[in-house]
Amino acid sequence: MLSIVKVPVFQILGFILLSSFLYSQALVRRHTFVVENTPYTRLCSTKNILTVNGQFPGPTLYVNKGDTMIVDVYNKANYNITIHWHGVKQPRNPWSDGPEYITQCPIRSGERFSQKIILSDEEGTLWWHAHSDWSRATVHGAVVIYPNHSKGSGYPFPKPHADVPIIFSEWWKKDIVEVYNEFRRTGIDPNISDAYTINGQPGHLYPCSKSDTYKLTVDQDKTYLLRLINAAVEDILFFAIANHQLTVVGTDGSYTKPFKTDYITISPGQTIDVLLQTNQPPSHYYMAARVYSSADGVDFDNTTTTALLQYNIGNNSTTPPSNPTLPYLPFYNDTKASVNFTGKLRSLANEDHPIHVPVNISSKLIFTVSVNTFPCANDSCLGPTRLSASMNNISFSLPSTDILKAYYNNISGVYGSQFPSKPPLVFNFTAEDPPTYLNTPKKGTEVKVVKYNSTVEIVLQGTNLLAGTDHPMHLHGYSFYVVGWGFGNFDKEKDPLGYNLVDPPLQNTIAVPKNGWAAIRFKASNPGVWFMHCHLDRHQTWGMDMAFIVKNGQGPDAQMLPPPSYMPSC
Repeated sequence: MLSIVKVPVFQILGFILLSSFLYSQALVRRHTFVVENTPYTRLCSTKNILTVNGQFPGPTLYVNKGDTMIVDVYNKANYNITIHWHGVKQPRNPWSDGPEYITQCPIRSGERFSQKIILSDEEGTLWWHAHSDWSRATVHGAVVIYPNHSKGSGYPFPKPHADVPIIFSEWWKKDIVEVYNEFRRTGIDPNISDAYTINGQPGHLYPCSKSDTYKLTVDQDKTYLLRLINAAVEDILFFAIANHQLTVVGTDGSYTKPFKTDYITISPGQTIDVLLQTNQPPSHYYMAARVYSSADGVDFDNTTTTALLQYNIGNNSTTPPSNPTLPYLPFYNDTKASVNFTGKLRSLANEDHPIHVPVNISSKLIFTVSVNTFPCANDSCLGPTRLSASMNNISFSLPSTDILKAYYNNISGVYGSQFPSKPPLVFNFTAEDPPTYLNTPKKGTEVKVVKYNSTVEIVLQGTNLLAGTDHPMHLHGYSFYVVGWGFGNFDKEKDPLGYNLVDPPLQNTIAVPKNGWAAIRFKASNPGVWFMHCHLDRHQTWGMDMAFIVKNGQGPDAQMLPPPSYMPSC
């Protein structure tokens, strides 16, 4: 017999509210990363590469906005390793940020380190990668951050039919450790890669690669969210899909005003989210990526990687034609095409996605970014000089213990706090032939100390010392508003008049244009030690780096968290 139980309305409402509250709470997700050597075959030969869980690219991590991840990293490889969570702000928790000798000592072979990754307002696509020597060539993967629907903050566009990470990277036939060691020994540019890859595969245009080309199977008349990540070690890339326009909707874990484009420009370290409408006749279409290189006289990999977009017909995919259509891609040195794309990025800046651009600036900084040389002592390289790089004429030297530990424990002699607020040498930064005596910087491990909650503006000024080129600059622990950019020398009187303070894009990586400048702003509300560097790894290795120390504020929520019970030792 069916019985009916009367339940008071307030109990029902209470249950609903409790369920909603529990669902809206951020989750703690646990993952295991095993770093190990794994054999992979590409370009007709097999070699061991460093992987996470045997995968190249590594595993994609799926989270919701505001979640926390605990990642247990086991190093079973023969080399030291660290893992960085690119674009995750890690509020008050620099201990798990990952850059070697900045926030931690490396995880030695046979050791384990549990990293706590705290997500806050990031939403969209970020990624993780190794942050020691050049291991990130193969040790990298996507982080997909879904909106927290329980808080009414879904996508600012119609929900896509599916979302797909697309990771660009590079492949060397040689062991990347050999490439790195030879680069350090010779003092010259590194050997260029032998191929670019899309989701780990070079594609049809390379030898021994056609059968394993990455294929994305789609249904007609659907919308797909492609999460593009440039994990390449050395190169900015152009990307396009034949016969398909793309709609840009996000970058670096933040949404943007949508705009349509035939191609995208993506810097190392950067992510771009695009919507793909599968509105073409069912067939196969090439996705393709190749280099954008603005430096004169510098070798680069001038090959093209491809993947296939294949349409379903009923329960079957279309039969590929012998020669699918290739997309149009800008020429390798088309600076206009590059900046035309990046110049269209704008924040949503609406009620659901407000922005908070600092207006009253308390700390104005100007940092030059330069390629330099050092003399070679005792024939220690191939020539009389070796290549180097600098910020504000200081070529950064990694210490032998991490800066964060030294700062937290008041250990002296590890770093200095005299990183200059402006260039110590003032000259025509973008002159065609700057004096050669300017080529040699100083060496040092200097940091810039800023007060908690100070409002910071940094003008990143490119120079033409030795070789002018684009510099994709990445700041750990923060996203920043790109309020302006231009070519030539920054004019502190005129150029700020053209700043975009209404809807500037919110990014964590910005490509400073060749012989130009970019202005960024952020509020220093995340205490800790935070690395800033060029994401072209040769430039980072040469010394185009620095670190910020953001001091603690008042109250427990404005202070660094204490270190975990175990940190790797040096």
